[in-house]
Amino acid sequence: MGLKPDHWIREMSLQQEMITPFTDVQVRNGVISYGLSSYGYDIRVADEFKVFTSGVGDLSVVDPKHLDTRALADFQGAVCIVPPNSFALARSLEYIRMPRNVSGLVLGKSTYARCGIVTNFTPLEPGWHGYITIEISNTTPLPAKIYANEGIAQVLFFEGDTPCEVSYADKAGKYQGQTGIVLPRL
Repeated sequence: MGLKPDHWIREMSLQQEMITPFTDVQVRNGVISYGLSSYGYDIRVADEFKVFTSGVGDLSVVDPKHLDTRALADFQGAVCIVPPNSFALARSLEYIRMPRNVSGLVLGKSTYARCGIVTNFTPLEPGWHGYITIEISNTTPLPAKIYANEGIAQVLFFEGDTPCEVSYADKAGKYQGQTGIVLPRL
């Protein structure tokens, strides 16, 4: 299994629609960069967010098995403010279609990390497709800006020598085909 270079990512995206929409170059003029890079693809964050809020009545714990949606405020706009020491969910602007012999790893961009804004390390399994739900943590004591339609994370692609026996699609994975910000599922 090996890390895949830009020409492979370009070919897979243009011929098999692995990344839609696909930007063939890295865009960086006045924005947090996105698009094709040497060994990956920098995805953008869409303009829709779910921001965790404090002071929700009797809410005392966050439970991944029974997430109380009262703790989430929907926001749509060009700049999302994540409160201090808080968290937001978003989705990628790009729709991703993982080939059966390819895994992806989503890593946060250093531009945000250097400001204390961290995106979760997320795997993309062979056969999975959908918009990536992005987890954004503001680890600072100050409000943090997230810029919609600009880079938020990088996907690194790893191609196996042969297709996997059981893909995410074969397992009917619970996050298959997600189209918006998807909350935890059991």
